[in-house]
Amino acid sequence: MVPIDSSLIALARSANDSPPRHFGTRYDADGRFLREPGNTVVSHVAAGTSSHDAILTVRDRLMAMPEAGQFAFTHASSLHMTIFQGIIEYRRSPPFWPADMAFDTPIDGMTDHYREKLKNFAGLSPFRARITEVTPLGLTLEGDSADDRRCLREWRDAFAGVFGYRHPDHDDYVFHITFAYIIDWLTAAALPRWQEMLTQQLAYLKEHSPVVDLDPPAFCSFEDMNHFEELVVFGYQSETVQSKTARNAP
Repeated sequence: MVPIDSSLIALARSANDSPPRHFGTRYDADGRFLREPGNTVVSHVAAGTSSHDAILTVRDRLMAMPEAGQFAFTHASSLHMTIFQGIIEYRRSPPFWPADMAFDTPIDGMTDHYREKLKNFAGLSPFRARITEVTPLGLTLEGDSADDRRCLREWRDAFAGVFGYRHPDHDDYVFHITFAYIIDWLTAAALPRWQEMLTQQLAYLKEHSPVVDLDPPAFCSFEDMNHFEELVVFGYQSETVQSKTARNAP
């Protein structure tokens, strides 16, 4: 019998007696994403790279599984690794919201507030990330070396100072790239074939994308989980912070 990873067991019907956490607020039963505005800091998977191609291949293979209809897949263009979680519409209380801002502040107002504060944010050192696990929901990542893991912590700590809060999982946040959210839990019969697929895809990614090509961190706004609009892109080390418009100007 194929051993089933704990991350896959967590998606089994036998392990759950209530609907998935974000069902009905982030997405619906048809896999449509609902309006859930907010802001965040992410590094997008760099388009046109071997990493991007390999990750899209794995995503396509998961979308071809018999149970793929039980998942709401995000758009391929949204692929990113979150560096620091910003604020979001349905999470307006400590420790997910800065104490110095009213809890009923409009999301657009919060985004403008942070955009202004981040104008003078000095970029930190570059980092590398590698994939450690493939799950039906996406990829789990970590810093490629001890220095990379330290660097990611430094980025998160620096953003916590700007954003004015620390989530409960600030120090042990699991970096990831989301493919999908689960709509309906998996049956026990589905688990072995999913485990076999996930094991194969991890081996494929380790061969074709041992380190993920990521864009520099960027402060983004979003209306749902399908698109993250870069507003401020951060340079590395001594590079200056620049707006996306300035970055792309001819």
